[in-house]
Amino acid sequence: MKYTAWFQCIAGCPDRHPLNTIIYKCPSCGALLEVKHDMTRLKQRSAESWKRLFDKRFRRTEWPYGSGVWGKKEMVNPGVDNANVVSLFEGGSNLFWADRLGQQLGMTELWVKQCGNDHTGSFKDLGMTVLVSQVKQMISEGQNIPAVACASTGDTSAALAAYCASAGILPIVLLPKDKVSNAQLIQPIANGALTLALETDFDGCMKIVQELTARENIYLANSMNSLRIEGQKTVAWDMIQQFDWHSPDVVIIPGGNLGNVSALGKGFEEWKELGIIDNMPQIICAQTQKANPLYLAYKNGFKEFKPVKAKKTLASAIQIGNPVSINKAVRTLKKFNGIVEQVTENELANAAARADRTGLFACPHTGVALAALFKLHKKKLIDPRARVVVISTANGLKFTSFKIRYHQNEIEDVKPRYANLPKPLPPKFSAVRDEIYRFLDKRF
Repeated sequence: MKYTAWFQCIAGCPDRHPLNTIIYKCPSCGALLEVKHDMTRLKQRSAESWKRLFDKRFRRTEWPYGSGVWGKKEMVNPGVDNANVVSLFEGGSNLFWADRLGQQLGMTELWVKQCGNDHTGSFKDLGMTVLVSQVKQMISEGQNIPAVACASTGDTSAALAAYCASAGILPIVLLPKDKVSNAQLIQPIANGALTLALETDFDGCMKIVQELTARENIYLANSMNSLRIEGQKTVAWDMIQQFDWHSPDVVIIPGGNLGNVSALGKGFEEWKELGIIDNMPQIICAQTQKANPLYLAYKNGFKEFKPVKAKKTLASAIQIGNPVSINKAVRTLKKFNGIVEQVTENELANAAARADRTGLFACPHTGVALAALFKLHKKKLIDPRARVVVISTANGLKFTSFKIRYHQNEIEDVKPRYANLPKPLPPKFSAVRDEIYRFLDKRF
């Protein structure tokens, strides 16, 4: 059965645009676009039949369906030929049962969706596989696309570079100079991207990349390109499948450019419409106090949105003051009984460290989501019996400098409650034994 999808304006303009069109905003009103699917055609297959198909494919080896994204190809991007799919076996990442941390909080079910376990170490792989595959498809159809470009604070550039390298397409990366961790910077460099370090912040890089892709025939890879959202929405589908076809009760997402808020919302909505799930979760967005435009809009009931000048934050990937997906995110939060919470640098750093003590290795952005969970739980705004999922957006190994500085008490405005440095000792059995017992006495 042939399935179809197209771009359409989020503000309701009726025109449809094929997915192989280079277009990012509505020509009529300037609003962002979204990918729409022929839901009538998708409904011709029963919910139970879709479940059986997806279970048969999940993490298997038949190309390209073992991918957590392309295993749902009919509902993601059905127009890409299998030969043009660029996949690095993304998606299907671990849903970590944070049982010990949940017990500390008095919560029945706390889970962490480990999106940082993907190929380049972040959730950005999920959207990039869809976008780069579409570009490869368009090139195969004869379109002249010399390169794909993005503005990035690290993770987007890593994903773009890896997928373009796999496809043989030139990636161009615009980064804010000296504001990206070395672990993130080396990824696009290693994969052969043209990497440009600009003396500005992310919002400045984003302004230039939009101008570049509007004037030249270079394809835009940032999340204002709604193909990215089609891959990222599969995080919601992963969770449902991993929970034996049930939706969680609450999902907490760290928010910067806000693409993930609308992406997960879209995933839940589509599967509800297809009858695969019966109910949808509450969606909570967490922001750092130093880059909090959505939180400020939430506090005034979303009556007004004003961009802010984002300040330097440990959560560098969400240091964004003018998110491009603001309207999509607000629309999603209104539908999903949404809450927006903000956290301080001290709160996010200690939240990440506390989670690490229970078996995680949380990046600072996951720390933002965890800190918001702790605050909202304390305020009794989250039912302790609810099935709660925190979205972990990146691998903690990308942020080892943050981790080391925390334990060495070198981060301004952060009082490390869980610092744990190596203890220097002489090479003597008695010294080692005494230190072990001192530690045990202190711990218990």
